[in-house]
Amino acid sequence: MTLARPITHATGLPAYTETFPALPESVRKARRLVVLAVAAWGLGHLADDAALIASELATNAVQHARVASFRVTVVRLEPGRVRIAVIDTRKGAVPQPHQAKPDAEHGRGLALVAALSHTTGQDPLTWGKRMWADIEDQAA
Repeated sequence: MTLARPITHATGLPAYTETFPALPESVRKARRLVVLAVAAWGLGHLADDAALIASELATNAVQHARVASFRVTVVRLEPGRVRIAVIDTRKGAVPQPHQAKPDAEHGRGLALVAALSHTTGQDPLTWGKRMWADIEDQAA
């Protein structure tokens, strides 16, 4: 996968974005997009955390949203701060982190996202929702 040409986000900040079909194999492609974006900005040391965050948010869209596609957007908010967002068209309640049982195979994704992120959030949209997480370069 080659990284698409960067766009200018609505905020005027540099960004990369792509829409993926809501299929399990798209999660790998979403991870790759995020890793390539942070590397392009010279923040490759954030790649592991960024990839895990993208993976968890994209997996939620694939497994729970039950939509045809989802969009991943990676925005460089500041020199050392990046926002990873996954947007889908499923309306209704946004996912909430919860305490998974010790033997549960699922249910820890949003807790992992929160643990790896500086800030997380969710934006209900009139046509769906946006789940996002910001990561920061501690040296910046």
